[in-house]
Amino acid sequence: MTLRPAVVAERLRKLREILRNLAEVRAVPREEFVASYRHYWLAERGLQLAAETLFDIGSHILAGHFNVHPSSYEDVLEHLARQNVLTPDLRQRLRGLGGFRNILVHEYLDIEEDRVYTALQEEVAGFDAFADEIEAFLRKLGFI
Repeated sequence: MTLRPAVVAERLRKLREILRNLAEVRAVPREEFVASYRHYWLAERGLQLAAETLFDIGSHILAGHFNVHPSSYEDVLEHLARQNVLTPDLRQRLRGLGGFRNILVHEYLDIEEDRVYTALQEEVAGFDAFADEIEAFLRKLGFI
């Protein structure tokens, strides 16, 4: 597989769009958030989409540029850090995102609104930083 910058750029645009939409829900006070399924569902789905997009970008870069095929979502982040695509600080900030993604997808019956609200407040900055670092990587390669 070959790294296709247009594929990464398209997913980065989608990630930025998801993050803009999540910013609206992020501004809702905790009490209002947990009282309204609309806020909760939007945040849950948005966080899932952001995580899926992040892992898709990472997997594409690893396979296409480094010929690395991670065995788990956490491995995607680990390999990106090993290849200096992500900084160690960002790798640490995103630690556990693979598990949280799996909870959103597979254990959705057990997720509490408060947990999603906390993740919404804490994870969005990590997604933004991820997009910034991926863009810096593409710039270094001369793709943007």
